[in-house]
Amino acid sequence: MPRGALRRDLWASVADAAAFSVMVGCGETYIPAFALALGLGPIAAGMLASLPVLAGAVVQLVTPLAVARLGTNRGWCVACTTVQSLSFVPLVAWAIRGHATLWELLLAASVYWSAGMAGGPAWNTWIGTLVPERMRTAFFAQRNRLGQFGVFAGFVAGGLVLQFGEAHGLLLAAFAVIFTVAAACRAVSTLLLASCREMHRPEAAPPDAVPLPARLRRAVRSIAVSPSGRLVTYACALAFSAHFSGPYFTPYMLREQGFSYHAFMLVMASQFLAKALALPWLGRLGSRLGSVGLLHVGGLAVIPLATLWLVSANVWYLMAVQLVAGCCWAAYELALALLFFDAVPHRERTAVVTAYNLGLAAATVAGAGAGGLLLEACGEDRAAYLAVFVVSSLLRLATIPLLRRVRIAPAS
Repeated sequence: MPRGALRRDLWASVADAAAFSVMVGCGETYIPAFALALGLGPIAAGMLASLPVLAGAVVQLVTPLAVARLGTNRGWCVACTTVQSLSFVPLVAWAIRGHATLWELLLAASVYWSAGMAGGPAWNTWIGTLVPERMRTAFFAQRNRLGQFGVFAGFVAGGLVLQFGEAHGLLLAAFAVIFTVAAACRAVSTLLLASCREMHRPEAAPPDAVPLPARLRRAVRSIAVSPSGRLVTYACALAFSAHFSGPYFTPYMLREQGFSYHAFMLVMASQFLAKALALPWLGRLGSRLGSVGLLHVGGLAVIPLATLWLVSANVWYLMAVQLVAGCCWAAYELALALLFFDAVPHRERTAVVTAYNLGLAAATVAGAGAGGLLLEACGEDRAAYLAVFVVSSLLRLATIPLLRRVRIAPAS
């Protein structure tokens, strides 16, 4: 592989991460807040943070067959990111109109997540063959670091725009602005993806290709009988426990505590900044401990995070909590990403990641739904939110036996 060509591909991948992350920061993360600005309640915000993820996981089941039909991971990934960019258009229109129903928001968010998740397994396989194995830990640590800076920059910029809009009676217009920027950033990301080469093209599927349900069953069996099955089980269990409380931090701050968008931005942006600053060190730590060792560090560290919200509602205290949370979640997420590259052969990666995404999304929705039921049953007041946070940490504690069972054999 020519070094110059590899360097260009890696640069384009890093730039794609930056543009994509700005989209996440100023677009995706503010969708639940947009629902609250339109007059919808905390349960609706929780639904928007979870149900579209399940819809996306179901739609992305077509990815292995679509890639096989097209004979290209790159082409499918670029098509999906194009659709994801366009999914912000109705959000901009509804912000200008000043009204949207919950079902309209769920539909737009579902298109967003479906396009993003459908492209994810193809990208995972594509980039796994593009980045040399010796470079993966350092490259993805640096790439993820820049991505977190991008999320931080997008989130801060979005918060400042919303704060300005709220102060001048133009809150919904401000949402229209940040969603427009998000769409533009994803369009730039798509162009960068399209500029990268594809080193190993998948074989095109014959007319009598294996049906989608059979492909999914095969992928599930592959996970179940392999050591990576323990990793998937643990990741889904932790996702359930984390999303038991995760979708309700936004309504807790904006509705229950009455935070301004400026204060909300400061608290939430602290986590993104911490992730960006911690990733280089975590990459070096992962090189010493190995991916499984890093997973143990991150998995144990995230257990008490939700209960730390019980101590105080002071903005500066919560910023400190989010700084700690960012470091903990960065360790977990980097370890999980590296383990999928290490444990799953690239020929099986698209199908296995697709099945994994479905399980993860189901756990996410189940966790958010269970947390929402508890929140509603307890009266949706401060005590109810605190109950949700405590149960979330207890559920995370219960995942320790699953974490201890994670032992990954290297992929062939």
